[in-house]
Amino acid sequence: MSEKPPIASGYSVEFREAVRSTCLYLATKFGDLDDDLVVVGGLVPTLLIPQQNLPAGALPHVGTMDLDLGLGLGILDEERYVALVDQLVQAGFQPNRNQKDKVQPQIWSTGGAANVTVDFLIQPLNPQAVGGRIFHLEGGKLAAFIIPGLDLAFRDRQRIILDGLTIRQEKATRAVWVCGPGAFVVLKALAFRMRGSNKDAYDLFYLVRNYGTGIGDVAERLRPLQDSEHCQRALEIIQDEFLDDDGLGPRRAAEFLTGGPDANIQADVVSAMSELIRLVHEPE
Repeated sequence: MSEKPPIASGYSVEFREAVRSTCLYLATKFGDLDDDLVVVGGLVPTLLIPQQNLPAGALPHVGTMDLDLGLGLGILDEERYVALVDQLVQAGFQPNRNQKDKVQPQIWSTGGAANVTVDFLIQPLNPQAVGGRIFHLEGGKLAAFIIPGLDLAFRDRQRIILDGLTIRQEKATRAVWVCGPGAFVVLKALAFRMRGSNKDAYDLFYLVRNYGTGIGDVAERLRPLQDSEHCQRALEIIQDEFLDDDGLGPRRAAEFLTGGPDANIQADVVSAMSELIRLVHEPE
């Protein structure tokens, strides 16, 4: 997965819209594979939280530098991923190359001025699989990052309508599957523990603070996932890292937004995450 800027000023509205337009463009190409794909990662908050109708005092989400697409295990049936590769090529995408000019079939790019990259992710296929490693599909033309807990994005997902211009400047409207708020909390908490990213802390806080009509809406989507060990681990991470003003989560969310510590932001993070934990464990 590509390097992310450590502070909000490294992101732009233009690039956020380019990633969204890339998502819409691919949705026009992947119609028959729709149920095997789900949008995850940093684009999710902009899709789950209407940016034109934000809660009072909320700022627009900064967006993301790439498009993360989760692959369902159904893509492995009857080698349906072969069709995915064919459609990527026909859509003008190509596998990324690293600095050593080695092909990276888990990352595809549009090329051109914007050069939006698409990262493919997949859940572990066996208990020994290590998160962050690469799973190569048979034939080697496509691969995916192994992401523990990704199966939850298929359990908790919602249909979102995308409309506007594609990266080819075509007008289009499509419905796409997007990781739901409960699964997003799990995946972002797990990612934060793995890489300690300022952006992950910010994404997690932003969604919990601004989704739906209140934090209870996030908790409602998170409760059914508690039968998963990944959800339990995520809740432990939030309790360990996000419930103290000077904890890693609040500090790094503040650093992402301001470039350094900010007592008000850190207190807001602790307040939001404490309320989430309380509501998740509250009897229904």
